[in-house]
Amino acid sequence: MYERLPSDISCILYHTSRLGLFLLIVSLSGCLSSKKLRTNSYILTAQTVRGNHAISSEALESLIPQKPNRRILALPITPPLWFYQLGLSRYNREKALQELQAKTNEFEEQSQQLADQPQALKKLNRQYGRKLKHLRVKAEEGNWFMRSLGEPPSYFSESDAKANSAKMQKYLVDKGFFNAKTAYSLDTLRRRQIRVNYLITENEGFYLRNITYTIADPRVDSIVRQSFDKSKLQTGERFDFDNMAGERVRIETLLRDQGYYTFSRQYIRATDIDTIRRGNDRRFYDKLEPGDSTRRNVDVAIQIINPSGKSAHPIYRIGDVEVRISPDIDASGTSAPTALPSNLDTVRRNGITYLLGGRDISTRLLDSKILIRPGQLYNQTNYRDTQRQLFLLNQFKYINLNFIDTTNRRLRTLITAAPLDKYEATAEGGITGLLYQGQGFPGGFGSLIFRVRNMFGGLETFETSVRYGLEAQTGFVPDPNNPKKVVYTSQELGISSSLIFPQILFPSRFRFRFTPYAPRTQISLSFNNTFRPDFRRSLLRATMAYNWQTTPASQFSFLIADINLINAGEGSEKVISDAFQAQLDELAKQGSTVKLSFRRSLSSSFSFAYTYNTNTPGQNRRANFLRTVVESGGTTLNFVSDQTIARWSDTAVGVGLQFYKFLRASVDYRHYIPLRPKTTLAFRFNTGVAYGYGPGSGPVPYEKLFFAGGSNSVRAWLPRRLGPGSAFPYEASDPTKPAINDAGQFIYLFEQPGNVLIEGSAELRGRLFHLGADINGAIFVDAGNVWSFSNNSTRSGSVFQFNSFIPQIAVGTGVGLRIDFSFFVIRFDGGIKVWDPARQYFDQTEGKIVDHRFILPKFSLSQLSSGPNPLVINFGVGYPF
Repeated sequence: MYERLPSDISCILYHTSRLGLFLLIVSLSGCLSSKKLRTNSYILTAQTVRGNHAISSEALESLIPQKPNRRILALPITPPLWFYQLGLSRYNREKALQELQAKTNEFEEQSQQLADQPQALKKLNRQYGRKLKHLRVKAEEGNWFMRSLGEPPSYFSESDAKANSAKMQKYLVDKGFFNAKTAYSLDTLRRRQIRVNYLITENEGFYLRNITYTIADPRVDSIVRQSFDKSKLQTGERFDFDNMAGERVRIETLLRDQGYYTFSRQYIRATDIDTIRRGNDRRFYDKLEPGDSTRRNVDVAIQIINPSGKSAHPIYRIGDVEVRISPDIDASGTSAPTALPSNLDTVRRNGITYLLGGRDISTRLLDSKILIRPGQLYNQTNYRDTQRQLFLLNQFKYINLNFIDTTNRRLRTLITAAPLDKYEATAEGGITGLLYQGQGFPGGFGSLIFRVRNMFGGLETFETSVRYGLEAQTGFVPDPNNPKKVVYTSQELGISSSLIFPQILFPSRFRFRFTPYAPRTQISLSFNNTFRPDFRRSLLRATMAYNWQTTPASQFSFLIADINLINAGEGSEKVISDAFQAQLDELAKQGSTVKLSFRRSLSSSFSFAYTYNTNTPGQNRRANFLRTVVESGGTTLNFVSDQTIARWSDTAVGVGLQFYKFLRASVDYRHYIPLRPKTTLAFRFNTGVAYGYGPGSGPVPYEKLFFAGGSNSVRAWLPRRLGPGSAFPYEASDPTKPAINDAGQFIYLFEQPGNVLIEGSAELRGRLFHLGADINGAIFVDAGNVWSFSNNSTRSGSVFQFNSFIPQIAVGTGVGLRIDFSFFVIRFDGGIKVWDPARQYFDQTEGKIVDHRFILPKFSLSQLSSGPNPLVINFGVGYPF
């Protein structure tokens, strides 16, 4: 124990000195932030809400429009303000305005000279547009330092604090706390900084006791009273003005679904809100009213009036319905005048007239997506669902539904839609990279996608793509002629095609039950070939899947067939390929099933998946994501004996294909919590189990196993290299000896599959500055691992056991940088290991068990890539979760 003390103290002093230097630099920048401020003014750097219990602080803080200047670690240090002042010292607003005006005059002068030259004028607009936009932003928001790195001073105003306190009191009253009190106190901090504390006293809330409705129209009265069980207002609940507003919206929607086209919430009034200060004491003591005598009650009276001068609300029905498919529709959805369609263009089905504009489009499928029919009562939900169903076809640019009030309260309905281009081709490309032991290995990929819409006249979408990739990957074995070479060049060539039908293809009327849920049937066929020095592997895959969406957040997928034919052969370099085959044979002797992935095999399965997602890209709000998948492979093989399957798999007497029977289940859950407008705390929990029960120890297909490590997993480990359990990466010649290089790093050559996966992540995301795109930062902690089911005598700790799996969970942490272009995100994450379960093993050199599982102290800034705990850089597109 004492032998380790000097090294630990040295490590602590090393990190402490750097932390102290960092704080010193930031403190100096914070000192500069007090210069060039308004005289006798304070900077608002913090504001808190205290004393509230029933109402969340988040809700009250959202009422405060002022945003404090950002600080570091709650210290009176404001670097963004310092950067703003640094830019301000070099900024001349008058000069920026003069430059903008001069460039504007120059543009207008040249525009007049080119007024009769449309092409030259278009080029001039494009040329000056960028310059004028840059000068306008500079004149309005300041120079680059002020806009991207800086933050303007947020000055404290007591009038703002008073107004915020009053808004909070009104908000509490609207939430049923009629006797609530609000106030504020001020704390002055260093360097003319101030903190505002908003003090909340909610007092007792008022609860709904009696809710009475007075409805002038008898038919409306009958409809509303039959729906009281769905009312937003329920006796016994605390009064909430939002529930009052929600009840008005509910009644409006209810009536509009019953033919009341012109009904609006303005006809609904809360005529009386009567508060009884201490309940009704006499009725309470006479035991005529339940509860206690201190309960504050409120009575609400709601009135629904008729239109002025009328005895009832008018009811509307649908009149003629016309669907017009025309390419001549502008962005506003207005159809341009066209020639009258011929009889060949006009089709009538179920009372709806279709004007197809000469296009071969199935009116039967269109008819199944349109929920509005002549003669039925106007229904607002049908109107919205029709728009949604047509939009989800992915066949039209614009879709408009217009109602024209004709005589006898009949609504003539016109649905106009502009088709997307029938043929479309797009190209995509990107770069990839591998950082291994401090050395970078670049790569790239490219793809060409061709799409055909309405291919057979049934609103189908056909899509085919070709992809080629050239990237660096670590191999299973080093080059026998060059043992230091462990990174190989991998080529991937693939082609895939899919045909999507906007319906469930099933030989029964049962398929029509899915019509309201935007159903799709997707049939796909793909072929992928991988070329490497150590092996060649090809995959032919055919799938058929049903998809439907019951709500905007809930989606179901039923993969009724997923057939994979796998073949493998020798790699491009015979010496490396032979060494790889020898390694597979050695792993097979140790109980590994990885060799099965490099022989001819046939895998078939079906699966069912459910996805619930309330997360909307670009919106920072509380959201959830849940995806569950259950899969059964080789199910039809249960009708055949294991002996027969083994005979089929025999390369001598059978077809020589490896068959699989397995069960697989996985759950992926994510939760997003907004802390500030551009700051989010994100959590993820991911788990899964894959169990094989076929002949030959019941192997699971390699693609169906689980892996940990990489840019979307535990980011302190290389992709697919973590685990299983506490097993360490070993030398090819001796499985009992850890593979460690001269720097003390484990050499992760092999992918480590597992039957059980448990992993979780927590990540704090926030915006740093703007530089052509939003530059965002992140701090994360990842934990997880994979385990196997089968016991392996040479790999102790790889089997999942309930009494030992917790210490085998690996932990990593790090920081990330994300470049957000709004339409896609480029991500760099740097992770270091905190807890490595494989670092407890018998050291043959020292002749004892060593325990370096808590490996965080071995990280060193001076040895980012060469130390025993190197920084692992992950590159990705999009967020990890």
